[in-house]
Amino acid sequence: MKQEEKWGDFILEKLRKINMKTAVFMGIIFYSLTILIHFLILNKSIPFIWVNGGRSESFAEQLPIFVISIVISIIGVVFTLIVGRIKLYKYKRGITVICWFFVVLWSFGFILQLFGTPFEKMVCSLVLLIGVISNLRMAIEKK
Repeated sequence: MKQEEKWGDFILEKLRKINMKTAVFMGIIFYSLTILIHFLILNKSIPFIWVNGGRSESFAEQLPIFVISIVISIIGVVFTLIVGRIKLYKYKRGITVICWFFVVLWSFGFILQLFGTPFEKMVCSLVLLIGVISNLRMAIEKK
Protein backbone atom coordinates (compact mmCIF):
# COMPACT_ATOMS: atom_id res chain seq x y z
CA MET A 1 0.00 0.00 0.00
CA LYS A 2 2.81 2.43 0.80
CA GLN A 3 4.37 1.97 -2.64
CA GLU A 4 1.02 2.84 -4.27
CA GLU A 5 0.71 5.94 -2.07
CA LYS A 6 4.22 7.03 -3.05
CA TRP A 7 3.41 6.54 -6.75
CA GLY A 8 0.21 8.58 -6.41
CA ASP A 9 2.00 11.36 -4.54
CA PHE A 10 4.74 11.36 -7.18
CA ILE A 11 2.19 11.79 -10.00
CA LEU A 12 0.30 14.53 -8.14
CA GLU A 13 3.58 16.34 -7.45
CA LYS A 14 4.54 16.24 -11.13
CA LEU A 15 1.07 17.37 -12.25
CA ARG A 16 1.06 20.28 -9.78
CA LYS A 17 4.32 21.48 -11.34
CA ILE A 18 2.32 22.24 -14.48
CA ASN A 19 1.33 25.89 -14.24
CA MET A 20 -2.45 26.45 -14.24
CA LYS A 21 -2.11 28.83 -17.20
CA THR A 22 -0.32 26.04 -19.07
CA ALA A 23 -3.09 23.57 -18.15
CA VAL A 24 -5.73 26.01 -19.41
CA PHE A 25 -3.75 26.58 -22.61
CA MET A 26 -3.45 22.80 -23.09
CA GLY A 27 -7.22 22.52 -22.58
CA ILE A 28 -7.91 25.16 -25.21
CA ILE A 29 -5.52 23.41 -27.62
CA PHE A 30 -7.21 20.07 -26.89
CA TYR A 31 -10.73 21.35 -27.54
CA SER A 32 -9.62 23.33 -30.60
CA LEU A 33 -7.96 20.26 -32.12
CA THR A 34 -11.00 18.14 -31.30
CA ILE A 35 -13.33 20.60 -33.02
CA LEU A 36 -10.93 20.88 -35.97
CA ILE A 37 -10.78 17.10 -36.43
CA HIS A 38 -14.58 16.88 -36.35
CA PHE A 39 -14.95 19.71 -38.88
CA LEU A 40 -12.38 18.04 -41.15
CA ILE A 41 -14.45 14.87 -41.03
CA LEU A 42 -17.67 16.81 -41.65
CA ASN A 43 -15.93 18.49 -44.60
CA LYS A 44 -14.91 15.03 -45.78
CA SER A 45 -11.22 16.01 -45.68
CA ILE A 46 -10.74 13.08 -43.30
CA PRO A 47 -12.68 9.90 -44.21
CA PHE A 48 -15.39 9.06 -41.65
CA ILE A 49 -14.19 5.45 -41.64
CA TRP A 50 -10.98 6.60 -39.91
CA VAL A 51 -12.93 7.29 -36.71
CA ASN A 52 -15.37 5.46 -34.46
CA GLY A 53 -13.20 2.39 -34.79
CA GLY A 54 -14.18 2.18 -38.46
CA ARG A 55 -17.56 0.79 -37.38
CA SER A 56 -19.82 3.43 -38.96
CA GLU A 57 -21.32 2.21 -42.19
CA SER A 58 -22.30 5.64 -43.51
CA PHE A 59 -21.54 9.29 -43.07
CA ALA A 60 -25.17 9.89 -42.03
CA GLU A 61 -24.77 7.34 -39.23
CA GLN A 62 -21.69 9.17 -37.98
CA LEU A 63 -23.17 12.69 -38.20
CA PRO A 64 -25.03 12.75 -34.82
CA ILE A 65 -21.86 11.61 -33.04
CA PHE A 66 -19.91 14.49 -34.63
CA VAL A 67 -22.53 17.05 -33.63
CA ILE A 68 -22.61 15.81 -30.02
CA SER A 69 -18.81 15.79 -29.85
CA ILE A 70 -18.59 19.34 -31.19
CA VAL A 71 -21.20 20.57 -28.69
CA ILE A 72 -19.36 18.88 -25.78
CA SER A 73 -16.08 20.38 -27.01
CA ILE A 74 -17.59 23.88 -27.20
CA ILE A 75 -18.92 23.48 -23.65
CA GLY A 76 -15.48 22.22 -22.60
CA VAL A 77 -13.60 25.16 -24.11
CA VAL A 78 -16.01 27.67 -22.52
CA PHE A 79 -15.64 25.92 -19.16
CA THR A 80 -11.84 25.88 -19.51
CA LEU A 81 -11.79 29.61 -20.33
CA ILE A 82 -13.97 30.34 -17.29
CA VAL A 83 -11.73 28.27 -15.01
CA GLY A 84 -8.62 29.95 -16.40
CA ARG A 85 -9.84 33.54 -16.30
CA ILE A 86 -11.96 33.83 -13.19
CA LYS A 87 -11.05 32.83 -9.67
CA LEU A 88 -14.35 31.28 -8.59
CA TYR A 89 -13.34 30.22 -5.10
CA LYS A 90 -16.89 29.83 -3.86
CA TYR A 91 -17.61 27.48 -6.77
CA LYS A 92 -14.45 25.40 -6.25
CA ARG A 93 -16.27 22.16 -5.44
CA GLY A 94 -18.47 22.39 -8.56
CA ILE A 95 -15.50 23.24 -10.78
CA THR A 96 -13.56 20.29 -9.37
CA VAL A 97 -16.48 17.91 -9.97
CA ILE A 98 -16.82 19.07 -13.58
CA CYS A 99 -13.04 18.74 -14.12
CA TRP A 100 -13.12 15.18 -12.74
CA PHE A 101 -16.08 14.39 -15.01
CA PHE A 102 -14.00 15.51 -18.01
CA VAL A 103 -10.98 13.53 -16.73
CA VAL A 104 -13.08 10.35 -16.62
CA LEU A 105 -14.76 11.09 -19.98
CA TRP A 106 -11.51 11.84 -21.83
CA SER A 107 -9.66 8.94 -20.13
CA PHE A 108 -12.36 6.56 -21.33
CA GLY A 109 -12.10 8.11 -24.81
CA PHE A 110 -8.32 7.75 -24.72
CA ILE A 111 -8.59 4.03 -23.98
CA LEU A 112 -11.13 3.57 -26.77
CA GLN A 113 -8.83 5.37 -29.23
CA LEU A 114 -6.06 2.89 -28.46
CA PHE A 115 -8.34 0.12 -29.77
CA GLY A 116 -9.43 2.10 -32.82
CA THR A 117 -8.17 2.75 -36.32
CA PRO A 118 -4.55 3.75 -37.00
CA PHE A 119 -5.68 7.41 -37.24
CA GLU A 120 -7.31 7.15 -33.82
CA LYS A 121 -4.27 5.45 -32.31
CA MET A 122 -1.73 7.91 -33.71
CA VAL A 123 -3.63 11.22 -33.72
CA CYS A 124 -6.79 11.12 -31.66
CA SER A 125 -5.23 9.34 -28.67
CA LEU A 126 -2.52 12.01 -28.41
CA VAL A 127 -5.10 14.79 -28.61
CA LEU A 128 -7.15 13.11 -25.87
CA LEU A 129 -4.07 12.67 -23.70
CA ILE A 130 -3.62 16.45 -23.77
CA GLY A 131 -7.23 16.80 -22.61
CA VAL A 132 -6.81 14.28 -19.80
CA ILE A 133 -3.66 15.96 -18.48
CA SER A 134 -5.17 19.43 -18.75
CA ASN A 135 -8.39 18.55 -16.93
CA LEU A 136 -6.55 16.47 -14.34
CA ARG A 137 -4.28 19.41 -13.55
CA MET A 138 -7.29 21.72 -13.18
CA ALA A 139 -9.10 19.12 -11.02
CA ILE A 140 -6.27 18.90 -8.47
CA GLU A 141 -5.87 22.66 -8.07
CA LYS A 142 -5.88 23.52 -4.37
CA LYS A 143 -6.83 27.21 -4.60
